[in-house]
Amino acid sequence: MTIQPEVFIIAGYAVLLLGASIGLDLLARHSHVRSERYRTAGFTYHHKSDTWICPEDEILMRDEVDYNQHLVRYRGRPQVCNHCPTKTNCTDSDEGREVVRALAPWPHSEVGRFHRGISLSIAGIVTLLLVVELIRNHAPAEIVVLGSVLAATFVVARHMHKAFRASPANFPSPTSSTPVPAEPLCMGYKKGKEAKR
Repeated sequence: MTIQPEVFIIAGYAVLLLGASIGLDLLARHSHVRSERYRTAGFTYHHKSDTWICPEDEILMRDEVDYNQHLVRYRGRPQVCNHCPTKTNCTDSDEGREVVRALAPWPHSEVGRFHRGISLSIAGIVTLLLVVELIRNHAPAEIVVLGSVLAATFVVARHMHKAFRASPANFPSPTSSTPVPAEPLCMGYKKGKEAKR
């Protein structure tokens, strides 16, 4: 039994769109990681003390947890930052340098969810396109061609949707609509020196 040329064209187009959906998601993730690295260039995060250390070996302590934007803000001490010789290359704030860490891993940030939503929309269009084509052309060989592409689409869409909907581990639940200040986990730390109060 022959397969209509239209089936190959639609299957090829669907594969192209599915590839675009995956590519967009990967590109957005890569861009997100690069952006995070750029914002914290030269700073080192210490999980144990939940602090950042700047290139001048000064500490940035946790200042607040913003549950609305799913961020933790860390800030250097103004009296240290304002007298730092590299302040002009670091910050223009008189309240100390701020570094932000996302509570939500990819794709749970707002930008991540936006891009993942676009990728899922493209996968939805591919699914619709293939279903319509299966209704129009449903010979056994055509079903095999279109069905295999549809199965691949379901696998990709399911993976993206699962990660899109699931809450990441240890993701905080909003307790109020305003940012909640967090107690600093350490009162003072200078790399390579004794902790100060």
